[in-house]
Amino acid sequence: MKALAKNFLNGIITVVPIILVIYVVIKVFEFLDSILGNTFRGFLQEDYVPGLGLLASIILITVLGWLSRQYISGKIVELIDKLLDRIPIVKSLYSVIKDTIQSFLGEKKSFSKVALVHLPGTNMKAIGFVMSEDVDTLDRTLSDHIAVYVPQTFQVAGVTFLVPKADIEIIDVKPEEAMKFVLSGGMTVRKEVQKEST
Repeated sequence: MKALAKNFLNGIITVVPIILVIYVVIKVFEFLDSILGNTFRGFLQEDYVPGLGLLASIILITVLGWLSRQYISGKIVELIDKLLDRIPIVKSLYSVIKDTIQSFLGEKKSFSKVALVHLPGTNMKAIGFVMSEDVDTLDRTLSDHIAVYVPQTFQVAGVTFLVPKADIEIIDVKPEEAMKFVLSGGMTVRKEVQKEST
């Protein structure tokens, strides 16, 4: 009975993560494919090939990106950008989406620096990610602060703190490794140690 239970647990540990990853990848693919795919399905019907919508989306985004760098079409994009930035309510939503995408894909990427945040009055530290070093644009009194996102264990949620630069220590760790460490509650380090010892 113990052997059966052990095999069942081993099955959960090894198989469930694989199934979940495959499921998420399929759902993301289906969502991205449906953006333009539903249009193609209308006239292709049974001849529609899965992935055609995703391929069309990639080509369209690439072409629009190229056009945004040309003089005339670039001016049109700039005009639309300014227009969206002036419409009440819409400008707030547009600004959040634009800044979020730029923080991940722009020249000044967020999550590129891993930091240790010293917790006041203790010897404890929290792992965070530098999101912005220009928070003084929010308020002049924050000129010596930076924005640090501190994720929570076993979930994607987290908190963004405005921390004095003196209480921040930038460490030479890959953001992916730091995120895995935090989300797993430090268990990834234990796995690495086990691998090295075998």
